[in-house]
Amino acid sequence: MAVQRSVLAVPGNNWRMIEKAIASDADVIFLDLEDAVAPDAKAAGRETVIRALTELDWGRKPRVFRINALDTPFCYRDVIEVVEAAGDRLNRIIVPKVNRPEDVAFVDTLLTQIEANRGLDRMIGLEVQIETAEGVLNCADIAAASPRITALIYGPGDYSASVRMPSTAIGTLDEWDAAYPGHRYQYVMHHLLVAARAAGVLVIDGPYADFRDPDGCRRSAMLSRAMGYDGKWCIHPSQIPIVNEVFSPTPDEIAWARRVVEEYDAATREGRGAIAIDGRMIDAASIRMAQTTLDLARAAGMLE
Repeated sequence: MAVQRSVLAVPGNNWRMIEKAIASDADVIFLDLEDAVAPDAKAAGRETVIRALTELDWGRKPRVFRINALDTPFCYRDVIEVVEAAGDRLNRIIVPKVNRPEDVAFVDTLLTQIEANRGLDRMIGLEVQIETAEGVLNCADIAAASPRITALIYGPGDYSASVRMPSTAIGTLDEWDAAYPGHRYQYVMHHLLVAARAAGVLVIDGPYADFRDPDGCRRSAMLSRAMGYDGKWCIHPSQIPIVNEVFSPTPDEIAWARRVVEEYDAATREGRGAIAIDGRMIDAASIRMAQTTLDLARAAGMLE
């Protein structure tokens, strides 16, 4: 199981911030060439991304960067220049504002050509951001559009703009949430969750923009974890420990999962199909949930 609890965004043209991000406790960092870099700095930003991918020690962190959207004049150069120079070091590319499976096919085909030309023997993965009404409608087809896809990512800011939903800050709760009887993003977030799980890929929540509000960040992370999300983006290093904690099993959850697996295994050896533990019915579905908890704990380094 891949562990991707915390994903830290860092400007792709800021060397000092990149060095600090790589040394952080985030499970994943990505070098951003999209929103974090001004248009007139994007070309130079590619050179910084290439240098960071090839010169810095990333340890166990995957090497990831985000390209510009397909409807910009920067996208194809982002892919060609960075992958041709550093494709042998690169693990994944984040593709923003994916609206159709054809968007994935374009990047997939371009990568296939570059990999063949450069003699790369390892497939570069893709994480795709769903950030528009069209992307949400097509997210099941998008998730299954390429074997390169490893994750769907929910983009709350651009999604809110796409559907004209009033919002004061990306991913935060405000007076508009109080006016709505429920969670305004429940439909879109669950829709992405189901599409990702059906395709067998991870699903990651977007950022909580107010990095001075740790309690709000925790509430946001707990909501997406409750839905079944695998992790959440961070826009500031102070959010990393909060997100890592929320998306990790607690000691009590690990102890319960171990007990479920052990007692169910014993019952199976004795020819019993279902058992009760502390008044709770345990069956095959319970085992799958418990095993998921233990797998996540191992991937996060919490178990041997």
